[in-house]
Amino acid sequence: MTHICTGHLRHLARQTLVAFLLTFLAARIVVILIMTRRMPDLFMHVGGTHVHHLNYGIILLSTVAGVALFAQLNEAQRSVCAWVYGIGLALTFDEFGMWLHLGGSYWQRASFDAVVVISGVLGLLAFAPSWQRLRTHHFAVGGALLLAVVAFSILLIKSLNRADRKLEPTLMEMERSGPG
Repeated sequence: MTHICTGHLRHLARQTLVAFLLTFLAARIVVILIMTRRMPDLFMHVGGTHVHHLNYGIILLSTVAGVALFAQLNEAQRSVCAWVYGIGLALTFDEFGMWLHLGGSYWQRASFDAVVVISGVLGLLAFAPSWQRLRTHHFAVGGALLLAVVAFSILLIKSLNRADRKLEPTLMEMERSGPG
């Protein structure tokens, strides 16, 4: 088994984060364009059943897991896996609310919340100092940052709840009037 240096792991985490964020944004934009009929219906239907993009994500995640478990990979191949992993995560968790609640609207808040949490974890993996390098001042800054994040989160939740109340009727109407 080959040893992977911390710097390369951080690079892989950054690649995964970028792939995750770009794919999430692309998925949301494509769905909005399809629902507003500004783009052709690209949704796959099998026997009258809409195949949601979370299924593509599950296939990608399963493939990457299999490759990572059973193949000896060099750095370039690990980079490809990081990108595919980020894409698979985004496609899957973009519809997290639908599989958490076994159906419902695409615009569920749980999906957005899951994407924010995953982005945060990937961001920590990509940019936080390693445990061996942590010093007292890191904990002090981390504590202050944690308090700031909690305060920001409370304000963000309040504003998102307000936005949900204002946007939900529009999004639900777009979903009802959009293609299958």
